[in-house]
Amino acid sequence: MSELLETQKRYYAARAPEYDDWWYRRGRYAVDPETERDWNDDIAEVERALDAFDVRGDVVELAAGTGIWTHRLARGAERVVALDANPEVLALNTAPAEKRVVDVFGWQPDERYDVCFFSFWHSHVPDDRLDDFWRTVGAALKPGGRVFLVDNGAGDAAHASRKTSRTETRTVADGREFEIVKRWWLPDELEARVKPLGFELDLRVTANGNFLYGGGR
Repeated sequence: MSELLETQKRYYAARAPEYDDWWYRRGRYAVDPETERDWNDDIAEVERALDAFDVRGDVVELAAGTGIWTHRLARGAERVVALDANPEVLALNTAPAEKRVVDVFGWQPDERYDVCFFSFWHSHVPDDRLDDFWRTVGAALKPGGRVFLVDNGAGDAAHASRKTSRTETRTVADGREFEIVKRWWLPDELEARVKPLGFELDLRVTANGNFLYGGGR
């Protein structure tokens, strides 16, 4: 598992220059107009939910990446701390945030935050590290602190060439292949999984099935 997680880290370092192309459906990630419309409608649904969540105070973003969500978090937060294991992606993150190169699997929070946010990260946490991950999230939050997550829903055929129930093989633009952790969750399944760890989440899937999202405390 440690080797797989190191491969996963290398994958996201290699993919840094093209990550935003995936999000904005550009270049090799381009899709037909109807699929793109559904994708953008689902993005808008998640953005509305995050606006309603009303991010405030001190925020920590895990696996912040190129900053697609960091910019949005910074609108309402007093302070955003953006963590990522790869300096390659943080170098592309231009949001007004404190950027720190941190491997979340080894992170020990040295302060507490009002909100913990992570996007397209939870599905990369292997089952045998899930409890420890959520305990770390708990340790990073003030009493009554809140969490919001976004992840894949139905899956994205544009970058997932081969799947198993717990891993995917991903290919970057230059043809290199990487096997990574990919654990698909249903809303009620994940809600039940983290409840014994002290989290009450309200999760759902977007109308067109692209994203799993929601928050709680």
